[in-house]
Amino acid sequence: MLISKKEIEVRYAETDQMGVVYHANYLVWMELGRTQLIKDLGFSYAEMEQDGIISPVIDIQASYKKPLRYGDYATIHTWIESYDGFRVVYGYKILTPNQEEALLGTSSHVCVKKDNFKPIIIRKKYPEWHEAYENAKKQGE
Repeated sequence: MLISKKEIEVRYAETDQMGVVYHANYLVWMELGRTQLIKDLGFSYAEMEQDGIISPVIDIQASYKKPLRYGDYATIHTWIESYDGFRVVYGYKILTPNQEEALLGTSSHVCVKKDNFKPIIIRKKYPEWHEAYENAKKQGE
C-alpha cells in the first residue's frame, strides 16, 4: 500500500499544561496526513469542495502511545486502510523523533453533497479518485 509521510514541528500552542501535545491536536495532524496522501495521489480536497462535495468524518479512532512535546518533530504516516467505492478508512501512525509510535488511529469518511449532505458514490462521481485509491491499496502487495 502507498504510505504518505508528512513531518511537522510541534508548536508551543499545541501543548497542554503538562507540556505534552494536547490530545485533540492529533486529530488536526491526522487531517494534515490525509491531505498529504490526497496530494500524493494527485488530487485536492479544495477542488472537490469547488464541485460542491465534502468528505466529513463519520468515525474516528485514536490510541495514544507516547507523548510528543514542544520542539519535537513528528512524522505522520497515512495510508488507505480500506475503501469500497463509497466509504474510505484512512490509517495513521504518528511517530516521535525516535521513531516510536505516538499515535495509531483511523478515520472513516464518506463524500456528500455540501448543500444537503446526500451521500455520493465516489467510484461513480470521481472515477479517477476511485482508480487511484484502488491502486494505492494494492501498491506494495
